[in-house]
Parts: sequence; structure tokens; C-alpha cells
Amino acid sequence: MSDLFIIGASGTKAYRTAMAAVSENIANASTEGYSRRSVTTVESGSSTATMATYISRANFGGTEVSSVNRATDPYLDATVRYTGMALGSSTARLRWLTDSETALNDTETGIGRLMTGMFQNIDKLAASPNDTSLRVTTLDSISRIADAFHQTAGDLAQVSSGIATEAQASVDTINRSLSQLADINNSLLRAQPGTSAYAQLLDSRDAALFSLSENLNVDISFGTHDQAQISFNGQSLVQGINATPVALSVNANGTLALATSGGTALTAPANGTLGGLFSAAQTVTDRRTSLDTLAQQFVTDVNAWHAQGRTDAGTAGAPLLSYGGGAANVAALITDPSQLATKSSDGTLNGNLLTAGTSLRGNGSVEQGWTSLIATHANLLSSTKAEQTTARNRSDQAVAAREAVSGVDLDMEAADLLRIQQAYSGCAKILQVAKETVDAILQII
Repeated sequence: MSDLFIIGASGTKAYRTAMAAVSENIANASTEGYSRRSVTTVESGSSTATMATYISRANFGGTEVSSVNRATDPYLDATVRYTGMALGSSTARLRWLTDSETALNDTETGIGRLMTGMFQNIDKLAASPNDTSLRVTTLDSISRIADAFHQTAGDLAQVSSGIATEAQASVDTINRSLSQLADINNSLLRAQPGTSAYAQLLDSRDAALFSLSENLNVDISFGTHDQAQISFNGQSLVQGINATPVALSVNANGTLALATSGGTALTAPANGTLGGLFSAAQTVTDRRTSLDTLAQQFVTDVNAWHAQGRTDAGTAGAPLLSYGGGAANVAALITDPSQLATKSSDGTLNGNLLTAGTSLRGNGSVEQGWTSLIATHANLLSSTKAEQTTARNRSDQAVAAREAVSGVDLDMEAADLLRIQQAYSGCAKILQVAKETVDAILQII
């Protein structure tokens, strides 16, 4: 008769644990990174064979919980990490390339449109070279281009600064994830596999791995007790309970560099948010270099054109602009309309003005260089937008595939809860029958 008590008690314990697992699933249905739990039961090894009045082959021990399981698929988890890495990179590049396009400012107040306006003003002045107001307007249009170079350079510098700030935030996230993984590895060594505590640690490990891979293209492997081992281009970042933080530095030109906290230089990341930021920083640096080159050419070409002309007093045209070592330092030098060299060397009143088109426009000109710069950046931005859209779709598909395995379906949980509740009631009924049987035997005695 004691078998009934053992069997009923073991069943109620096992199904109580199963109901707890279902309850945990329902409670965490919206918890990010949570993997559905299930309970595996096996026939109990308990036996009453030592009791003299029982035949061993007729003994039953009931059931017991062998493990608490996580619904997970390593391949799908790795796919989510990989697609998240690509999405992080493309999203970071898209954001900052968009900001760079805004900084380049190909609008009415931008360098290109102002340059077109300058040539229009020169043409108007050529039709009436003695018109003082037109001379003032022409000098003002040149000065506005200088200001536009200065503004664009400052805006691009702000973009570089913003990229560096976000890159540092990404590195901080990476270091937190590395530290968390080292702590989780330590806890996994102490936890018993197949327990709810072990499952919680694995959830935390996978969440830290996703956060890490979203920011940096690390290599991930797993050791004993499901410990995560992390390396980056051959450099170990997490080994067992030890983590190696990384550090970011910003070069003078706005590009970024990565190293370990101990000073070991690391190669530039190729993927993840940090990889996208490294790429964006290099692109913005290239744009700033191109802008400086165009600014220097503009100053050189305009001053050379002006120098070949003559002022009203018959003197050679003085420099209209100064370069100052970069686009941010371009400045207008002449504000007096009488100092504008409108004449040609043969004394024609508008002779020098008529050569502006051939001297400052056409193949290899600053105007053409600016158009090429804007087109190059626009093409890169367009391709990055397409890449980000594709990466978003792939990431969504990967997450959906993983959720189909690891996610919580409330309808299924409700059905399981009903099934387990009935099984629990059945085991409780066994205990009740055993009690009533024992009571009846005692009454007979």
C-alpha cells in the first residue's frame, strides 16, 4: 500500500514542478531573451524491494523530474547573432552617412549652389563692370562661399565627434558584456545542469552574447558547462572567468583605433555597430579631406584668376581669399569693390570677368569636383540604405525563426497547463484512494 503513497506523492511533486515551468513561461511571455522552459520526467528509481512483504519485481516508484530544459536551437541563436551584427553595422553607417549628407549641404546655402550664384553674379557684372552694387554683390558671393566652406568643415567635424561619442558608448557596452560573460561563466561552473537556475544563467549568457555580437564581430565558442569563450581576430577577450576589456582612441583626423586595455593594438572591426562606426568615421574623414582639397583648389584658382586681371587703378588683382591650412579657415580678404580686378591686362573693362568661366569652370574645376563629391556620397548612402533594409529583413526573419522554437505561445501554455493540472489531480486522487484504503483496512482490524 505504501507504493500508492510513493507514486501519488512523486506525481504531485513532478507535476507541481511542471506547472511552475508553465507559469514561468506565461509570466515571461514578453521578456526579451527568455527561452521557454519545459520539464522532463522519468520513471523514479525508488523501490521498496527491501520490505520483506513485497516482491521486488512488483514494486513501483512513481516519477521524478530529471531536468528543466530550455527550448533553444544553437544554429538559430547563432543566426540571430550574425544577422544582428550585420544590422548593427548598417544601421550605424546609415545614421552617420545621412548626417554627413546633411553636413555637406547641397542646398541653396551650400557650396555648390553658392558657387553657381557666384558665376551668375560675375556674368551680370561683366555686362556692367562699373556698377558698384554688382561689384559688392560679386564680392559678397565669394565671401559666402568661403563661409560655406567654413560651415561645412565645422559640420563634418561635428559628425566625426558624434561618431566618436557613439563609438565610445559601443565600447562601454562591449566591455559590460565581456564582464557579464566572465561572471556568468563563473556561475555556470557552480550551477547544476538541468536546473532552473542553470537555465536562467544560459538565458543571461545568450543575452550578453547578442549584445556583444551586435556591437563587435567576435568569434564565439563554448566550453565545459556551456561557458562562452570570446576572441576577436585571434585576441582572447573572455576565457573562463577572465575578461579582457577593450579601449577606443580617436586619431587627430577623426578616424578610430581599437586596442585592449593593456595597450595591444587590435585590427579595426569589420562588422557590428562598432564596425559600422569605424567605417563611417573613415568615410567622414575622407569627405573632410576632399573638402579641404576643394577649398585649397578654390582659393588657388580664384586668386590666380584675379591676379591676371587689373583693378580700376591698373594694378594686378590682389588675393581674394586665404586658405589657412583647411576648409575651416578659408576667409575672404577683399571687401572694397574698387579692388576687384575686372579689367584684362589690355585694359578691357570687363576682360577679366569674361575669362572667369574658362578659368574657374569646366573639367577639373572645383565646381565639377564638388558635384562629384556629392554624387559619390549620395551613391554610398543609397547603397547603405538598401543594405540596411536587407539586413533588417534578415534579422527579423532570424528572430522569428528563433521565436518559433524558443518563444512562448500562450495558447500552447494554456493547453499544457490544463493537461498538467489534470495529471496533478489524478496523482492527488491516488493519494486519496490510498488513504481511504488504509482507513478501511484499519477499520476492519
